[in-house]
Amino acid sequence: MADAEASAELPREARPDRGTLQVLRDMASRLRIHSIRATCSTSSGSSAEIMSVLFFYIMRYKQSDPENPDNDRFVLAKRLSFVDVATGWVGQGLGVACGMAYTGKYFDRASYRVFCLMSDGESSEGSVWEAMAFASYYGLDNLVAIFDVNRLGHGGALPAEHCIDIYQRRCEAFGWNTYVVDGRDVEALCRVFWQASQVKHKPTAVVAKTFKGRGTPSIEDAESWHGKPMPRERADAIIKLIESQIETSRSLDPQLPIEDSPEVNITDVRMSFPPDYRVGDKIATRRACGLALAKLGYANDRVIVLDGDTKYSTFSEIFNKEYPERFIECFMAEQNMVSVALGCASRGRTIAFASTFAAFLTRAFDQIRIGGLFESNINIIGSHCGVSVGENGASQMALEDIAMFRTIPKCTIFYPTDAVSTEHAVSLAANTKGMCFIRTTRAETMVIYTPQERFEIGQAKVLRHCVSDKVTVIGAGITVYEALAAADELLKQDIFIRVIDLFTIKPLDVTTIISSARATEGRIITVEDHYPQGGIGEAVCAAVSMDPDIQVHSLAVSGVLQSGKSEELLDMYGISARHIIVAVKCMLLN
Repeated sequence: MADAEASAELPREARPDRGTLQVLRDMASRLRIHSIRATCSTSSGSSAEIMSVLFFYIMRYKQSDPENPDNDRFVLAKRLSFVDVATGWVGQGLGVACGMAYTGKYFDRASYRVFCLMSDGESSEGSVWEAMAFASYYGLDNLVAIFDVNRLGHGGALPAEHCIDIYQRRCEAFGWNTYVVDGRDVEALCRVFWQASQVKHKPTAVVAKTFKGRGTPSIEDAESWHGKPMPRERADAIIKLIESQIETSRSLDPQLPIEDSPEVNITDVRMSFPPDYRVGDKIATRRACGLALAKLGYANDRVIVLDGDTKYSTFSEIFNKEYPERFIECFMAEQNMVSVALGCASRGRTIAFASTFAAFLTRAFDQIRIGGLFESNINIIGSHCGVSVGENGASQMALEDIAMFRTIPKCTIFYPTDAVSTEHAVSLAANTKGMCFIRTTRAETMVIYTPQERFEIGQAKVLRHCVSDKVTVIGAGITVYEALAAADELLKQDIFIRVIDLFTIKPLDVTTIISSARATEGRIITVEDHYPQGGIGEAVCAAVSMDPDIQVHSLAVSGVLQSGKSEELLDMYGISARHIIVAVKCMLLN
């Protein structure tokens, strides 16, 4: 009686009439039928009522325009026209939803809401709880996370099974407004989703108790049927059973969105003036990157920066000081930081740069991989790369990051050498489709390019060359200086070498590499502050592999890493000027 009285006090939009409720039930049944026909499986049937209520009663969107900026967002670990980011394997969706919700609340200041549907098995992933903490900290009251608690995972029953109170306590402990609901009850679902829309300053979690294979005799809640196809004849029989329970032929049209998102233009973003550096200045590229981000932020108010509690080391603090309202501190949660950046960049709402130590990005490789598959326009900055990090220690030396990003389809990899090329890398990344990675170094290095120098993606710089060159030495970043020092020393011995600064490692300037190799009798030496596997040497070898007259010798870091002074470590691990000189002489002898 008390429940009936409480329900009567709710506004009409929170309590659909009987006819609408039946249509929602019938639409859930049709969703189950579509699922079975598509997969010959009943695995996704547990969330049918949730989907029915969300898409046909709660969410506001234009069916004919899935990418409309005013539409409510929906995040699921699947790829549909209405799903903004294909989160692939479970555990990443909520972080992406956090990025969308943060954008809606703080950048767009718009009415659209974000809904993220997750399985209970998915909640075992640590990245989910990184996102839960983030959403609570930033008070994302436009975000609703739905836990589809159907008890079963791929390997059988999950640890908490149907102990709904465990999920409830976890969500509440993370600061979320939390509702528990029978996931089969469309009326109750309508009520809690409406209640969620009234909550301020907190995200809402809806913990829905559901059953795998709902409505299917001998399959519902059975452990042996998760994700398994069933014989066609049995699937047909189940479809007929579900069809017999459908009472209406009506459908429901979603509510139209509130059109209050601002117009956004993130194309052709240009720095307002050339780099303000002089040849001979000494500045670390990580600091130059922070300065460039602040400069870019002045050029376009949709440039945002995310950081993982490293802003004073990565110098993203410079951007934070200038534009605190566009800086997102993600703390020590790199997986969530990348997911949030993906969400912020969806639908072209921001130009997102995510910044941390390059070594820490290995934790977020799955999120990076999914962002690449989705061809998301996010920019990732990795500082403190290589043994040149020096006294910071081995744990902070990124020596696998180039390999990691080289595997991402259509990812552009910038490895700028000085402050001028770093500023150009930031500007180019902001205007490049797809994922971009910018690799910066800790040590201060000399500016070698004038402010007027032009840079393009896929175009290397030939820094030393003459008709007497005998070997082409290719480097990037810190090793360019070692190559130049080697060239100076070899010149005293009447040995001439050509020095190339790659600027972008992906795509490579294959034309310049091959023409230089031919001019130096087919001799190439690559030198890199990275492991040999997947690095510059392997990239160059692949680029020239069809030319039998080109020989490549690679200098790269190998062995167990140690802490020490930068210059000492470069020499210890065989990538200093001294080692380049030895390699050149050996190559000439052979």
